[in-house]
Amino acid sequence: MNVRSQISTVFHLDKCIGCHTCSVACKSQWTDRRGMEYAWWNNVETKPGTGYPVSWEDQEQYKGGWKRDGDALKLRQGGRIASLSRIFSNPILPILDDYYEPFTYKYEDLFNAPAGKDQPTARPISLIDGKDMEIQSGPNWDDDLSGSNVYAAQDPNLEGLSAEERAELQGIERMVFFYLPRICNHCLNAACVAACPSGAIYKRGEDGIVLVNQDRCRGWRMCVSACPYKKIYFNWSTGKSEKCILCYPRLEAGEAPACFHTCVGRIRYLGVLLYDADRLLEAAGKTDAELVAAQRSVILDPFDPAVAAAARANGVPDAVIESARRSPVYRFVKEWQIALPLHPEYRTLPMLFYVPPLLPAMAQDAAEGEPSFFTSLEKARLPVKYLASLFTAGNEEIVKETYRKLMAVRLHRRSTQVGDLPPAAVEKAMAEARLAPADADAIYRLTSLASMDERIVIPPMMREGLSEPTVEPQRQNAAGFAYLRPPPGR
Repeated sequence: MNVRSQISTVFHLDKCIGCHTCSVACKSQWTDRRGMEYAWWNNVETKPGTGYPVSWEDQEQYKGGWKRDGDALKLRQGGRIASLSRIFSNPILPILDDYYEPFTYKYEDLFNAPAGKDQPTARPISLIDGKDMEIQSGPNWDDDLSGSNVYAAQDPNLEGLSAEERAELQGIERMVFFYLPRICNHCLNAACVAACPSGAIYKRGEDGIVLVNQDRCRGWRMCVSACPYKKIYFNWSTGKSEKCILCYPRLEAGEAPACFHTCVGRIRYLGVLLYDADRLLEAAGKTDAELVAAQRSVILDPFDPAVAAAARANGVPDAVIESARRSPVYRFVKEWQIALPLHPEYRTLPMLFYVPPLLPAMAQDAAEGEPSFFTSLEKARLPVKYLASLFTAGNEEIVKETYRKLMAVRLHRRSTQVGDLPPAAVEKAMAEARLAPADADAIYRLTSLASMDERIVIPPMMREGLSEPTVEPQRQNAAGFAYLRPPPGR
């Protein structure tokens, strides 16, 4: 048993209000620089929708992630020889139009326009060449289902739905959407790490955060192709690849990442997980229907004395083990099993999990004479097939199990606080979900009432005590990264 620790996160989608505060916080802190105008390490998408970059989920087009090849795993984009053949021309690389051409406005026209009868206008201009342009897309161009007949209808996750289900989903009385915030998943089986020819991308041993060594990066962009979530961006100014670093300088100082700290809906949870590194390839090689269960099995119980002893033997500090025991991520993912990975069929074993949004009842149900605050899986506006395509690689039963628990918590709390539901119906829902009242109350508390210290449990990094610094940090330069040099005397 090769026990290691991994910083992991959970996003509770039922609480996301789509305010984009997280995106703005990340943009202003990390990517508000020349060459990164189009890059959003954190972005919020409207689902159903094509996302950012456009149709990033279509791996037939982008060839990201891993695929099964017999008993082995291979990068979908091909091995080293295939990557070498595409160094100078990579047809599976997203182009600027797949993101959007970054723009600003000629604000000086508002101040310097001569007096006249017409109101002066600030025309949009390109941030790349400074020329006038017509805005045609953006990082969330289909926000709140704007242009849904174009964008939402092209969502790859709708592929398994019948024509009738698609038509109903777009019907006025059934129309529904939710928000999907996305950052780098800091995967356990990261395809970007495996695809980098120069070895510039690596996972930190103490916390599993995936980083790009700016000194070693050669700008070949195989990482951009290999990442199925398209969360690595090419800086056209420096010629380097950049990605979300999970605000590790903040974590090392005991502070939450910027997007977590500023989240208005308090949807974000962070904690450390202990996992068995020897079982990663086995878990990633399972069939699609088994992937979620296999990924859960890789996560170990920090309360198990054998796991704790193996972790200590592998160099995991006791303080990190204690943090794993208080981790909200462990409770959502392993204990309660209501948080699911995004597109596990990419086989990267992502360490960002999502609690799916509660399903609203159809409006026509209320019109039939008996209004209902709740819904069932059969009367939900979002088809189970769609959610299964998004979170469980098509395994609908796992989605149903998750929603039975979420609905049971809702019914249990309604019965406790309002008391207008039949006790027999509540007991039946709790029994079907195999959920104890104490667990339902715990889920409710962590979802609704938890403080920042409960939602974000940062393990002590103790980097200064684990190793002597081998390089001397330099001041931050224009690209936002400090290039390092050996300290004097080395």
